[in-house]
Amino acid sequence: MLYIGGSGRSGSTLLESLLGEMPGVVVLGEVAHLWERGVRLDELCACGEHFSACPFWSEVGELAFGGWSRVDLERVAFLKDAVDRQRRMLRTARRRPAPEVHVLAQEYADLFVDIYRAARETSGARVVIDSSKVAPTALALSHHDELDLRILHIVRDSRGVAFSWSKQVARPETGGTEDMPRLTGRQSTQLWLSHNLALSAVTHRGVPIARIRYEDLVRDAAGTIDDVWRRLDLPPPAVLPMIDDHTVELHPTHSVAGNPMRFRTGTTRLQPDTEWREAMDARERRIVTAMSLPLLKFYGYV
Repeated sequence: MLYIGGSGRSGSTLLESLLGEMPGVVVLGEVAHLWERGVRLDELCACGEHFSACPFWSEVGELAFGGWSRVDLERVAFLKDAVDRQRRMLRTARRRPAPEVHVLAQEYADLFVDIYRAARETSGARVVIDSSKVAPTALALSHHDELDLRILHIVRDSRGVAFSWSKQVARPETGGTEDMPRLTGRQSTQLWLSHNLALSAVTHRGVPIARIRYEDLVRDAAGTIDDVWRRLDLPPPAVLPMIDDHTVELHPTHSVAGNPMRFRTGTTRLQPDTEWREAMDARERRIVTAMSLPLLKFYGYV
């Protein structure tokens, strides 16, 4: 199971869409949000159907739980609060956690593993991808004894991330009635720092992790994916079907929850989104740069 980690607006949805084009891979979107946005609110799957009407997710729910109606959402919420919060990481990141923490994390991870197994059986894939992004979910999953977990960490220049968070973006899954949250540069950079740094805690649990940069992905998608596939020792072949070096044909997936980019299909030209270099407010840019400078240097942006 490959878990895509990182901060929001860093290109994780684009990465997921590209990986979904590879043979033997099935992408599920942000499974951590499936319970609320899929089961409870019945929002749109990336295939265009409501979650309850999507044949793929209907079959997965039947195989995993005997139907989604049999999932105790209140229990899921309780477990999420117990082990899938950033404030719980000091307990879940330990190599030898307290027995009660391990039991709760195992129960929570069981729900995800049932979904992964059902998705693998439904799709016939060898690699299942969950793009839930945040470290607390990955740490909870690391407590499952039978899950072969690998982490793919994607990072993006914090200034590009901050500029993206400042834009107004509609959520197609709500019928266009809601927009995605908007954040100031300070807010987005605080998240960028905490989310990216927190993923290092997953290695403390012995989970393999490899990092790529969004900017490298859009410049050389096939080469970047082939390299990280090898580093994580994932089942071959890591073949990304490209029209040319910078163009790919994206097909519908069953990604549930995430950036609206998951609804994009058809011929797609890959190029870096560098609008922030010219359009970002100078003061915001200075604030974001100052706050994130040490990590920008570490990731090779300065």
